[in-house]
Amino acid sequence: MNTLQNPPDPSVLARAAAKVKRHVLPLFVVMFIVNYIDRVNIGFVRSHMETDLGIGAAAYGLGAGLFFIGYAIFEVPSNMLLQRYGARAWLTRIMFTWGAAAMAMAFVRGETSFYVLRFILGAAEAGFFPGIIYYFTQWLPSTERGKAMAIFLSGSAIASVISGPVSGALLNVSGLSLHGWQWMFLIEGFASIVLCGFVWFWLQSHPREAKWLSAEEKDALVGAIALEQQAREAAQTIKPSMFKLLADKQIALFCFIYFSIALTIYGATFWLPSMIKKMGNLGDFQVGLFNSIPWLISIVAMYGFAAMASKWKHQQAWVALTLVIAAFGMFMSTTGGPIFAFVAICFAAIGFKAASALFWPIPQGYLDARIAAAVIALINSIGNLGGFVAPTAFGFLEQETGSIEGGLYGLAATSLVAAVVIFFARTAPRGDALRALTGKPATTPLPQPTVSHTALKPDPKGAAS
Repeated sequence: MNTLQNPPDPSVLARAAAKVKRHVLPLFVVMFIVNYIDRVNIGFVRSHMETDLGIGAAAYGLGAGLFFIGYAIFEVPSNMLLQRYGARAWLTRIMFTWGAAAMAMAFVRGETSFYVLRFILGAAEAGFFPGIIYYFTQWLPSTERGKAMAIFLSGSAIASVISGPVSGALLNVSGLSLHGWQWMFLIEGFASIVLCGFVWFWLQSHPREAKWLSAEEKDALVGAIALEQQAREAAQTIKPSMFKLLADKQIALFCFIYFSIALTIYGATFWLPSMIKKMGNLGDFQVGLFNSIPWLISIVAMYGFAAMASKWKHQQAWVALTLVIAAFGMFMSTTGGPIFAFVAICFAAIGFKAASALFWPIPQGYLDARIAAAVIALINSIGNLGGFVAPTAFGFLEQETGSIEGGLYGLAATSLVAAVVIFFARTAPRGDALRALTGKPATTPLPQPTVSHTALKPDPKGAAS
């Protein structure tokens, strides 16, 4: 057996890591796709719920956004329980509860039940993404985690494309005195429950339990991960409070920038199907097909911008450019008819999805390793609140003015402000950065990291979320 003093054989470790990825990554990608569909399918039933239940634009927007409040509140408790009970058990629980909550959406009877169930869905899903990350830390050495995360995040891109056609097709299902939108929630939610059973029997909590690994491969994985843990403990990892983190101007800038990006993404996600319906007499399946077009374009754009950013190293400038593209597209969507607006949103999608991928190397380069995990979680949590603000504001505006034009202006303006602010964000820390955050002197000189584009390279090993 490998000891902490004897690193494992690199060839054995590489073989074991490859087996782990082949075993779990296809399942994780499917889980991410199902998760994403259950999160955003509400965008395809707005008109149906308004007709059948009388849920207006403002109520719809608030309900769509309450998901992210539930998610934000319960993310930390969920992460704590995940570490206590293990990723296998907790991921199974998460999938079962979010599937049940998604199915319960079929029985919404009015605004109140709509609000409650969207909040519960967010609370049920909280911890899914960190749960996957935690699983990788228990099974893969650090050199392999980036590649695994890249493949896992591809599920977001796949889900963006297929969610429209799938949800649109299910809206045409009828029977048992249930409407199409009810069948959509039932079928898509049930898929999560079915999948959770597979998760329980397919995953193991620890490499020692994996029958599909040889004893030598188990030893290599356990030894490598133990060595990494020893190194982390030697570094005396510090977890500063949220208030200390937010007191750092750079971190506050990161939070604002990602919030601005998420604001635009979720504004488009939840309201694009309604905008498409205005293009003509389109059925639900046709709306779903049209809804896929901006996301297909954005996937190509993400990889294209990632390749250019890797070749010409000016990360802030690339992020600023994509934010300006997003702002221009959002603004132009207000100047013409429905078809022109759809084309403009497609153009905007090039910007805000590419901005999302290009942004993350900046805080990763700035942050000291001892605080990176806490800060990235904070940035992600605050950023995701854009998923509450955007649909809520859009719903209120449409209810009060009959148009979401004001919301589109707001998204354009926010993107432009973020494009300027990004140039004030540093990609490397000052020497006293850690001391300012923790109140303790840095025992070793802080490195001057360069912005890495490994996760963004447009090849099978790259990622772009």
